Amino acid sequence: MVERFARLTKGNSSIIIVGRNRAAAETIFASLPPAETSTREFIQCDASLMSNVHTASQEILSRHIKINYLILTPGVLSMKGRDDTSEGIDKKLAVHYYARWRFIYDLLPSLERAKEAGEEAKTVSVLGAGKGGKIDVDDLGLKKSFSLSNAALAAPTYTDLMLESYASLHPKLSFVHAYPGAVRTSLASSSSSTLLSLASPLITWLTYPLTTSAEDCAEHMWHALLTAKDGFSRSNQKGDEIGMKQYFGNEAQRQKLWEHTKETTRVKGDTD
Repeated sequence: MVERFARLTKGNSSIIIVGRNRAAAETIFASLPPAETSTREFIQCDASLMSNVHTASQEILSRHIKINYLILTPGVLSMKGRDDTSEGIDKKLAVHYYARWRFIYDLLPSLERAKEAGEEAKTVSVLGAGKGGKIDVDDLGLKKSFSLSNAALAAPTYTDLMLESYASLHPKLSFVHAYPGAVRTSLASSSSSTLLSLASPLITWLTYPLTTSAEDCAEHMWHALLTAKDGFSRSNQKGDEIGMKQYFGNEAQRQKLWEHTKETTRVKGDTD
């Protein structure tokens, strides 16, 4: 998505990559069109910990008054059962949901300033629009009922409810939940699961006809974001709007999830 955005803007765009691997980010930056007046920055962050997310966000806010596009794509592929971080959150849910909630929460001031300046102010969480399931509000975070399938169904529904909540609180901004489909990436090869890592080449070969290139996926995700209107929307692997297809949840669940998430992602220094 970084590479596609740089080409769309002919290099005239300031870009920040937030992640764990500086070398990978530098490789991406080296492939981009020259940026004479724009900046290219990398900020180190293991997004499985909310304290790290908050620190990275504060670093961004200290340098950038406005943010036009907030792209949330952190991912982890593991066949392990519940794997709690030092903050007591399952790592998969931390990366796929809680960290994304916290990034938006912390970076909203810069998005709001962009909108106030008459500029674009849009957020996309690339995860699983239309691929969720019913949730149990008495077990948010899956402390009692964790399984790989439950986590896989919960995260997309949590994301729908999260972005819907943000849109209701900030109706002039855009919040998109996108489903990328099956994409050919290095996720399996970099998995903490030895089996998945070793099987990655075979998986790629077997699924090749059924998967999308990272370049095409980026094009579709940008289409979803750039065409999104203010408020909350959901898109499929082609970047097309899917409305509320396969949407789960209601107002009461949305409010309870919001309160749970705010408490779960609380870090030192929070005042509300």
